[in-house]
Amino acid sequence: MCPPKTIAAMQDRSVCRRSFLKFGLGAMATATALSVEHAQAVPVRPTSFSNVMDLTHLLGPNFPLFPGSPPFRIDTLSAHQEDGFYGNLITMAEHSGTHMDAPVHFAADGLYVDQIPPEALVVPAVVLDLSTRATQDPDTLVTPDDILSWERRYGRVPHNAAILMFTNWQARLGSVETFLNTDSSGVLHFPGFGKDSIDFLLTERSIAGIGVDTLSLDHGPSTDFATHFTLLSSNRWGLENLANLNLIPPSGATLFVGAPKVASGSGGPSRIMAVW
Repeated sequence: MCPPKTIAAMQDRSVCRRSFLKFGLGAMATATALSVEHAQAVPVRPTSFSNVMDLTHLLGPNFPLFPGSPPFRIDTLSAHQEDGFYGNLITMAEHSGTHMDAPVHFAADGLYVDQIPPEALVVPAVVLDLSTRATQDPDTLVTPDDILSWERRYGRVPHNAAILMFTNWQARLGSVETFLNTDSSGVLHFPGFGKDSIDFLLTERSIAGIGVDTLSLDHGPSTDFATHFTLLSSNRWGLENLANLNLIPPSGATLFVGAPKVASGSGGPSRIMAVW
């Protein structure tokens, strides 16, 4: 059905046939272009995973923080009853809760968190189970032998993978003191990656980053943070305080790293998902 203005224009002798012809040709060109576009469109492929696991802890005022970090605060800015909508002001250090360490965190010329390419954030997951050893020795380290042992069972570490350490440290989350595991001298005790394992991964394998279910990529007693310096200086990322690593397969899952896209950020709380 034609709009009234169109009918009136057709009845107006001052409107020339050339104008209508020009309009008609333009419409035909548009329709042809749309047809070609649809013809060249690639159909969306169906997803091939059937499991999704959240590897992120709930972040709030009670979550353990690395010693010296400012406390997490959440203050109500607006409320439904008074303002008609709800919103908060959140104050926290970038490295709170389940979070990413971007390269610049320890490397002055490293990538900021917003500069990490997307292809480095959707990667194969490799889970190393150190839970039994961590029960016996809270200062245990991931070693090259742990990686080679995983490979003997599951095959070579995939290209651009994330190597994740599972120690079941999340079982200690009921107490900040137990999670930090600080001795009488003030030294922390929890597992992490040894520098030799990072050297091996950087020279002998191709990885996007690493992750731990503890407070730090380095183990608790570390004073030189060699793992941080070595890994992040290579423009790879690290994830700390991961959850539920025991609920995903040791091999075959894909990790989705929801790192914050904050200008000039050194990392930040991240939503981490695994699918398989």
